[in-house]
Amino acid sequence: MIRSHGANAPAAAAHAALPQVSVSRPLAYDLDTRLGFLGQFSAVNQVELRAQVGGTLTGIHFKDGDVVHKGDLLFTVDSVPYEIKLAQAKAQLETATARLVLADSELHRAQELERNDAGTAQNVEQRASEQQSAQASIDDAKAQIRDAQFDLDHCRIKAPFTGRIGSHLVSVGNLIAGSRAATSPTTLLATLVSLDPIYLDFDMSEADFQAFSRYRTPGNTALRDKIELALGNNDAFTREGTLDFINNVLDRSSGTIHARATVPNPDLQLTAGEFARVRLVVARPVSTLLVPDASVLPDQSQHIVLTVAPDGTVTPKQVEIGELRGGLRVIRSGLASDDRVIVDGLPYAAPGSKVTTRDSSIHYTANQD
Repeated sequence: MIRSHGANAPAAAAHAALPQVSVSRPLAYDLDTRLGFLGQFSAVNQVELRAQVGGTLTGIHFKDGDVVHKGDLLFTVDSVPYEIKLAQAKAQLETATARLVLADSELHRAQELERNDAGTAQNVEQRASEQQSAQASIDDAKAQIRDAQFDLDHCRIKAPFTGRIGSHLVSVGNLIAGSRAATSPTTLLATLVSLDPIYLDFDMSEADFQAFSRYRTPGNTALRDKIELALGNNDAFTREGTLDFINNVLDRSSGTIHARATVPNPDLQLTAGEFARVRLVVARPVSTLLVPDASVLPDQSQHIVLTVAPDGTVTPKQVEIGELRGGLRVIRSGLASDDRVIVDGLPYAAPGSKVTTRDSSIHYTANQD
């Protein structure tokens, strides 16, 4: 027995000298297929605030960059000339009304004289013409009152919708040009953009658009697809929106098609011009193999995963990889579900070398999805 132990000692020592690595079978997990894009926010509504009446700017009633609400007073223009114009129109109406009262009386009197054969038909016609003229003067005066009141009302420039206002471009005391019909140059006072909701614009490549189109139900023309988005350097896709517009033609120069989502912004944290990463599901969940990202090694322009054969030999396998999901790397092809992948101890494993193994496991981290 002593001799037998001595014969096995070199083999046992050699086995013990082999490096040890941790291995696990790839994790099979049901995952949907997603597309990723880079998008940029834009305002749903954007307006240039310009005066519809000219005059001296007498007041600015906001701070630059404020969130203003629909109906809030923003600018005031000197209203005195328009108050005078309104007073003149009202005086004209009073005069025209007095003329109409007199014309009605004269017409009634002429008609009575004609009935009593004391007047002529010509006189009645003349008085009727005077009455019509007086009535026309009243109608004209009323129109001028409405016109003057319109100008007076627009001396107070209010917010047409709730949003964030930019910096004022004209200071109090300056003379501004205004035109109701915009037939002459007008003075730009400020710009206002809406905040909630907000648009997110992005472009799909032709291949991505085809993948998206295959997923959509035939005949479903109403786009109501949920998107997820991550802001800035944040890896977490914490916000959602609705894809509600895809253009009707591909851009020939770029090979892309424009898409747009509407994103709720109740906390007003999203700003037009800001970028965000977009994630869009384009296929239902299917069983997918996952391995730790550290187990995927670059091999020139390819990628390999080191596995251990049943006899302990390290065997490289060329794989096609996908995105990171749940903290793990998606393996699209090149790996079998029963392969033993090296998940720890890679520095001690070279292709073709012998190793000993210990079993490990791979875990999916849902909050990193």
